[in-house]
Amino acid sequence: MFRRVFASLAVAGFLTGHALAEDIAPPENIPFDGGTFTITQNPDYEKVLTYDGQEIARNYMVFFDRQMKVGELDVALFSVGDGGNMCGPATVIAWKEDGHLQNDIVGEDCGAPPVSVSVSAIHFVPYLLPGETAALQYWTPEEGIRTAGNLTFTPQPDTDWDDFDPETTQYMLATFDNAAIYDAAKALLGDDLTQVVTGLLTGGDAQLQEDGSIIGYGCVPHACGGSDSFMAIDLKGKKLYFAQQGQPQLQTWPALATWPAPLKTAMEAAIGPNRQ
Repeated sequence: MFRRVFASLAVAGFLTGHALAEDIAPPENIPFDGGTFTITQNPDYEKVLTYDGQEIARNYMVFFDRQMKVGELDVALFSVGDGGNMCGPATVIAWKEDGHLQNDIVGEDCGAPPVSVSVSAIHFVPYLLPGETAALQYWTPEEGIRTAGNLTFTPQPDTDWDDFDPETTQYMLATFDNAAIYDAAKALLGDDLTQVVTGLLTGGDAQLQEDGSIIGYGCVPHACGGSDSFMAIDLKGKKLYFAQQGQPQLQTWPALATWPAPLKTAMEAAIGPNRQ
């Protein structure tokens, strides 16, 4: 039987010892096509997915997603990953062929596309950050995992600065749906766009200031304090400001000397100087 097993990836400092017996979650059993999937937790807090005793995958987050028909085939989906804020898990696809369980894995921790199920296939539509292009994949019992094409992040067409409503914007990432803001960010950051925006994934709440500007800051999932990002939008001046922690020093776009004093103060309070 074909089998893949996830490597166990622990975040440094995440585990300090073995779990007490009362802390361990009870086994979860999921009947499937004449057998049983079981999710158990071990003393190291790992969750282990098995089918009739045969290990399929393990990691710190394992949960049953759904069971459905793809064509005439019964298929079960499980989500497996490190866990954590803004870190989508990978998808384990399991089915039976000639009475034997088969499985495949799509995506990876913090980079897994969400699942969309149709009558004859399972599609994996990537979540794209500004500046990103990624493959649209699908799975069928006959072909396995295939690539249908590439998707590229695109803001809402024909949107301008005047269309942006700061009162209804919850996260800084949502500001890139505005074409004018997205174009200004591309012009300012160039090839660094996706890298800087990734630093807004965890956190990144949009905060409206008294002067009408909007600021927000966050960090890279599982890496807070190393490459945190800051973003500010000057709606009156139609300008953007970005900063990101780096080694050996903070990087800013544009040069920090050109920043308005209130934005500079807010940025330094949020992410600077670099935190070790």
